[in-house]
Amino acid sequence: MTRKPRSTRVVPFVTEDGLTLNVTQILGPEPPVKPPVLLVHGAGVRGGIFDAPVETTIIDALLGAGHDVWLENWRASIDVPLCDWTLDQAAVYDHPEAVQTVLRETGAESIKAVIHCQGSTSFTMSALAGLVPQVDTIVSNAVSLHPVVPPWSRMKLRLAVPVLARLMRSMNPGWGDETPWIMPRLLGLMTRATHHECDNTACRLVSFTYGAGAPALWRHENLNDETHDRFIQTEFGHVPLSFFRQIRACEAAGHLVSEQTFGRLPGDFASAPPRSDARWTFFAGAENKCFLPESQRRSFAWFDGHAPGRHALHVIPGYSHLDIFIGKDAARDVFPQMIAALA
Repeated sequence: MTRKPRSTRVVPFVTEDGLTLNVTQILGPEPPVKPPVLLVHGAGVRGGIFDAPVETTIIDALLGAGHDVWLENWRASIDVPLCDWTLDQAAVYDHPEAVQTVLRETGAESIKAVIHCQGSTSFTMSALAGLVPQVDTIVSNAVSLHPVVPPWSRMKLRLAVPVLARLMRSMNPGWGDETPWIMPRLLGLMTRATHHECDNTACRLVSFTYGAGAPALWRHENLNDETHDRFIQTEFGHVPLSFFRQIRACEAAGHLVSEQTFGRLPGDFASAPPRSDARWTFFAGAENKCFLPESQRRSFAWFDGHAPGRHALHVIPGYSHLDIFIGKDAARDVFPQMIAALA
């Protein structure tokens, strides 16, 4: 696999509540001619999740289209020391400061964002609360305002997670087979006994942690061998079990709700019109076993009800959750629609 040369520039920032996070600029061989695009990862991964070992990543596609590409590492990143974060903290402290940092570094007046999973839910909170008014275009994957999960995931959220939270602080699909800890070893044994879709322990633990499928976050046929056998082992890490408490509350409510408003967030995000003029494009894999495609259908309908004809929805056949970005053919099947949505 041969890629065009790139370089990176990491810009740290400190949040209002004292966490040191960063945004990373990805520089291609040609200078950007289009506005900055901020890529926001999900829970228990990092910005590098957008850089899978495939021929053309979403980063390559954006660089090829002339965009100035930035990756945000927010408090859910595995490059940040484990903390018991909430979506509210990310919405109030992380994403607004990341946006301001990119604006300051580039001199741009506005930016665009590509947001995924819990990076998407928390960034949606920021946008609906009016905390990122400089973001004029948002591409959201998998889930945004309305988290809808499969029945088995609902059962895990309501029954299994509270029990596990008393026994351990976090889940980590990167544990693999050699962890010395008793609870991770027991979970690994249980996962191997109940998930027979492949021989990759990390892949099985990802499914146990994040969804109800076999596998939950991708379809095996959409991943090349290097992505499945190596990449997911290194790019998944700790996610605090406390985080699932808020997702459980949001799922029960049918839409995003706050645990802590910090005086800046609504308690109920569906109760008032969005305080954002951004144009949204919602993506969902038709086979998503983490958040059902109905999640994005409901969110699109809600946004369309407030601004008819302004927003768009794409349900991608043959794709699941994260293979929208790391699939070996995503550059053909998905990225052109995302690039067009950012135009």
